Amino acid sequence: MTSPIPCTRDDAWLGNATYFWYELEDAEEWGNISKKKYNYYEIYVSEIDTDNVLNTVFNEEDYYFWFKQIEKVAKNIILKTKMKPSIKELNDYFKERGTWDDLDGILFQDLPTNPNKLLVKPIEYNNNTKRVVFPYRKRIQLAVYNSKIIRTFAFLKREECI
Repeated sequence: MTSPIPCTRDDAWLGNATYFWYELEDAEEWGNISKKKYNYYEIYVSEIDTDNVLNTVFNEEDYYFWFKQIEKVAKNIILKTKMKPSIKELNDYFKERGTWDDLDGILFQDLPTNPNKLLVKPIEYNNNTKRVVFPYRKRIQLAVYNSKIIRTFAFLKREECI
């Protein structure tokens, strides 16, 4: 592959974009889960110009702007439909209104989904399910809307899914 492939799935967190993991272990975990039907995944490394990226992870002002946009849109949709919006509905709303059009991307985070990756013991329930109770580690991704900010894109490795 010579260039990244944008994600066009309806459930992509921040819509049609090229997504990059911040940490290698998150890329590996995602590859093992999301590419299982192909039996392997590939990881690439990139240098990306983040001058015009909304940094909701490390910049407090950007985070609160992003948070308020999500809340405003969700409340608007709930008012109209009486239901919580799906990720697709949120992204469609933002796309229709051009909310992110002036941005090259958004750096965002979620919480780890695999408690075994954390060094703090999760809560275990009677049915052997585990829940992360102290999600101190961020899983960080960059959603790139403008591919011109991707300066380099190089193959790192190919791994069989476990």
